[in-house]
Amino acid sequence: MICASFAEILSIGAVLPFLAVLTAPERIFQLPAAQPFIKAAGFTNASQLLLPLTITFGIAALISGSMRLLLLWASTRLSFATGADLSISIYRRTLYQPYSVHVSRNSSEVINGISTKANTVIYSIIMPALTLISSSIMLVTILMALLTVEPIIALSAFSGFGFIYAVIIKLTRKQQLLNSQCMAKESTQVIKSLQEGLGGIRDVLIDGSQAAYCQIYRNADSPLRKAQGNNSFIGQSPRFGIEALGMMLIAVLAYALARQPDGIAKAIPVLGALALGAQRLLPVLQQAYAAWSNIQGGQVSLRDTLELLDQPLPDYVDQPVAKPLPFRQQLNLYNLSFRYTEQAPWVLKNLDLTIPKGSRFGFIGITGSGKSTLLDIVMGLLAPTAGLLKIDGEPVTTANNRAWQAHIAHVPQAIYLADSTIEENIAFGVPKAKIDHSRVKQAAQKAQIADIIETWPKKYQTYVGERGIRLSGGQRQRIGIARALYKQADVIIFDEATSALDNETEQAVMQAIESLGNELTILIIAHRLTTLKNCTQIVELADGGIKRTGTYHEIISTDKPLSLINAQ
Repeated sequence: MICASFAEILSIGAVLPFLAVLTAPERIFQLPAAQPFIKAAGFTNASQLLLPLTITFGIAALISGSMRLLLLWASTRLSFATGADLSISIYRRTLYQPYSVHVSRNSSEVINGISTKANTVIYSIIMPALTLISSSIMLVTILMALLTVEPIIALSAFSGFGFIYAVIIKLTRKQQLLNSQCMAKESTQVIKSLQEGLGGIRDVLIDGSQAAYCQIYRNADSPLRKAQGNNSFIGQSPRFGIEALGMMLIAVLAYALARQPDGIAKAIPVLGALALGAQRLLPVLQQAYAAWSNIQGGQVSLRDTLELLDQPLPDYVDQPVAKPLPFRQQLNLYNLSFRYTEQAPWVLKNLDLTIPKGSRFGFIGITGSGKSTLLDIVMGLLAPTAGLLKIDGEPVTTANNRAWQAHIAHVPQAIYLADSTIEENIAFGVPKAKIDHSRVKQAAQKAQIADIIETWPKKYQTYVGERGIRLSGGQRQRIGIARALYKQADVIIFDEATSALDNETEQAVMQAIESLGNELTILIIAHRLTTLKNCTQIVELADGGIKRTGTYHEIISTDKPLSLINAQ
């Protein structure tokens, strides 16, 4: 920035002698300050000065242009590198947030913060801030150069233009803040409407509700574009009026100088220097104003981005991978209670349960009875509001939670599949180069899907499509089970994971899981009683506690719970 500013002074300073030589070369030849240069070069008449001064002026112009280009490159590179750091840091911090945080907010807010708002910070905060700093330095240096040429006129012009911009800033500040708030809000709504429309595309196509979703999108996108357009206009519009005033100033000055004795010869170098100075000064003034305008327009997005950057990171982030917590005997829930907020009702209340290692526990109950919440606590995703989760007598705390989670694999009802190969989805989260191919095949065989995969042309390199759209529901579920088995965890939790399987396939999968050995602890939430047939214990939850426990035969021999009337 400083080098580019001095290059500007050099280009403005070089125009004075160059134009003076063109109009009255003998005057330059007679200047005392020029004598050392003239004698050193061996010049004998004024006309000999024309070529070296022309070359000097051209070199000064090239240096100035090169420095401005270098400044643009450095500023742009720094801005986007900083933007990458922001985006990566937000994503990293978001991934490390507790499950309760993810449950409590809409994913579109985070996606918008990582993508759109991080870009807004680049274009509306970082680059304008660098431009504002460099413009301020250039303004000072250019003004100093112009003051040496014609101090009164230069100072008057700068003060006048500065006053005009100050008035514009005062008049537009409130509107820009409103536009900034609108852009920050509506950009989130745009992503939310896209997620909802595309996420439910099957229902949208069946219901013919495209027009409704287009209207939702339009209601978010139109105000966003309008606010962006308003801020762009506010940032760019003063330029044209200021340039016109600058041309008028030069015209008035030219008229005044031309009326003086020796006016034309004296006026041309001064006017040339002022014209070049104005040509540099006015764009720099406009750049400084536009940068300030962009910063005003992006301040709400900056605030939202900083809030995401303020998300705390857990202590284990930079620590080595935790060694699994010893689990040899049993898992205990002691007087466990949970609710999501202080105002929310209790989901679980004073619950006690012991789960021996190697056992098969099934959980049943009506919707809202706390089945999934209980298993989220067992998995360490949610912390108990009161009570304890103990492993072999040792309480699970924030410090050792990762060590406990090293034992666990989870098979949810809705399996998330990445748009990659079967192999990568089974070894989910493992870098492609580190995938154990034989382990993938072994997991697929145990999940009863290997035979199907082997019939496909590309076998384990088959792409599943976005969210596994190219696979059936049952195939997606079995890949989810294979994923859990690939992890080789000794606690596998099925949250209605076999709900998409037909009875025959489900029985085959459950038999395969049963054959894995007594070291494997399995916890299952199921809506079909037959799924829990081989469980050592079935627990029915109701009203935040345990209603009853028993084996499969004990449960079916008594009055059936409401949730299982049609489940068999």
